[in-house]
This record gives sequence, C-alpha cells and structure tokens, in this order.
Amino acid sequence: MRHPRLFLGLPAPAKLNLFLHITGRRADGYHELQSVFVPVDLADTIDIESRVDGVISRSGDVIGEPQLDLCVRAATLLQQSSGTDLGAAIHVDKAIPAGSGMGGGSSDAATTLVALNRLWQLDWPRERLAALALRLGADVPFFLGTGPAFVEGIGERLTPVAVTPAWYAVIHPQVHVSTVEIFTDPGLTRNTKLTTISGFSAARDALSATPQESAARTLFGANDLQVVATRRAPQIQAALKHLSHFGEARMTGSGSAVFAAFETEDNARKAIAELPVGWSGWAVQGLDEHPLAAW
Repeated sequence: MRHPRLFLGLPAPAKLNLFLHITGRRADGYHELQSVFVPVDLADTIDIESRVDGVISRSGDVIGEPQLDLCVRAATLLQQSSGTDLGAAIHVDKAIPAGSGMGGGSSDAATTLVALNRLWQLDWPRERLAALALRLGADVPFFLGTGPAFVEGIGERLTPVAVTPAWYAVIHPQVHVSTVEIFTDPGLTRNTKLTTISGFSAARDALSATPQESAARTLFGANDLQVVATRRAPQIQAALKHLSHFGEARMTGSGSAVFAAFETEDNARKAIAELPVGWSGWAVQGLDEHPLAAW
C-alpha cells in the first residue's frame, strides 16, 4: 500500500467536564483532580501533510504566536523524540472557542500526534504517544483515548467509563478566564473528598432509575472551579442563570463555557434559541467513542 502524505478533515473534538473536583495540591504546584471527560461532536478540523524538508508550518486559525501553538509544539516534540527528518504542514479550522474550557487546543495537539504517527510511519502505540502528550498539557492524553473517561491525577490517569447518552446545550459568553489565575486563587477549594469510579457509576445508575429526574438532566458532583470563575467573570454566572431555566447548568473546565444536559436534541436547541447578543451557543451530542479511536 502506498504510504499517505496527506490527511484532510481530521476531527479534533471538544470535551465537557461532567464534574471537576480538586482533591489536593502537589509540592510542584500542580493540582490533583478527579473528573469525567466526555467528548462531544463540536470539533475543530485539521488538514495535515507530511513534508520532506523537515519544516513544521501552521496555517488557518492561529491564536497567538504560531511557534507557541499546541499543534506546532506537538509536531515538534514528536519529530524530536522520534528522530524523523520529516516535517509537516498543519492547517486548522477552529470551531471550539479558545479559553472556553472545552479543550480545543489540547484536542488539536492530540489529533496532530495521531495523524503524524501515521504520516511519518512511526507506528508508536497510544501509550507512548500519551506519555509524550502529557508534556504538552494535562488534557492532551484524554484526547488520545477512545471515549469518555474517569480522569485522575493531574489528568494523566484515565479509565474508560460509561456515561448516560445525552445532548448538551453549550453556551460560550465570549469572555476569557485565565486558567492560571483560577488555579492560584486563594479562594479555590482544594480538598474535595475523593470519589471512585464505582461511586460515579452508582450515582449515574441511580439517577437513570429515577423517573422524575432524568439522568440526562441531573449531573453528578460539582465543578470546584466554578465559584472562583464566576466571581472573576460575571458573564459566566449570567450564562449559568440563562441555562438554569431549562435544566441543571454547570461550567466546564476552568471556563468560560457552560452547559446543561438533555435527553433530546430538540430540548438542547430550545435552551440556546434566544441568547444575548455576543454569546455563542451549540446543541452538541455526547460521543461514546472518539472519532479517531480506531487509529
């Protein structure tokens, strides 16, 4: 079979945190967390071509300095770690808003690693790519997985987990919140009691068995970052208030996007039908498998 030199339209899906607990802080400053990440069908799109001159270039929707872009950093790190003399031309069309807590940059980096692993004929196993991915950011290893996951540590310990199928109404109030400032805020709770995968699964099953409270509308746990983020950015609180008229609303990641879960696409769309000027909204479906899981 002829080796491919170009991949077009590769998806880099967003994620939502169904809950996010901060359980401690390590001596090196990193925070220990527990969360359930769910990929959704809102995705950036990546075209990537192998180059024989060793150059790594980036085009499309570029946020900030190109050399600091996570796709470029991912390609450069894989190039250096593997010793290949090949390069890559990377083009990204963004759909996931930056600074939303939906993992767009991390997902772009993971898709880049998966694609170049094939284009450069490295044939690294996912576990080896994931170890490299953690050097790019705590969320990147998740996007190298196969689907929803129970996440622990600083984001590197991933266990596949089943989640209740749902549609999500997602609102981005077009405000940027600094992740660093959120995690260093003295008001952040850092001692949430540890939960377990079995505890999460039992709560999920109990909610599913309660007729008057659909599991698609009732969320487990909390997002410990939400209190700090809403204090710093009142727009997040306004978005939460809007969604709360339709279902239980929660912030994802360190913000600023918020979401609520629904059983049907129609109900999710109703929740984003009339948004204030300047806000963005999507009705997205949770994915039980990452689009590139088979790769």
